[in-house]
Amino acid sequence: MVTQIATFGMGCFWGAEEVFRKVKGVVSTAVGYIGGWLKNPTYEDVCTDRTEHAEVVQVEYDPSKISYKELLDVFWENHDPTTLNRQGPDRGTQYRSVIFFHNKEQEDEARKSKEALERSKKPIVTEIMLASTFYRAEEYHQKYFQKKGFSSCHMI
Repeated sequence: MVTQIATFGMGCFWGAEEVFRKVKGVVSTAVGYIGGWLKNPTYEDVCTDRTEHAEVVQVEYDPSKISYKELLDVFWENHDPTTLNRQGPDRGTQYRSVIFFHNKEQEDEARKSKEALERSKKPIVTEIMLASTFYRAEEYHQKYFQKKGFSSCHMI
């Protein structure tokens, strides 16, 4: 099986991971930080709102079972892409709506899907950026909802 990676920021990474973890064709998920300047940031660093990192879910998926476009649909349907640096009660740049693309095809598909959504909604603030180094979050953040027995949060 040949897999691919997709990376999405859509608010608190706990809820984002839970959404994607349940999608057929997703092989694995991990939460972490991407898009900032500090190397090896911690959760505490990112929460200062000064490192420029976003909380993200990195999704490993099987493209023979789910397409990148279908993953984008999950992304758009499970958060509010019209609110700047905010999802529900979470506020700060680390909670921004952002798609980190890993290749030209992902970039093109992300831009096309954003443009289509903008025609039907208020202006979309979602950033589309080249993926940089992904820093895996601390282990206690991984599969947080599963570990705590939660089934959802404000985004789901």
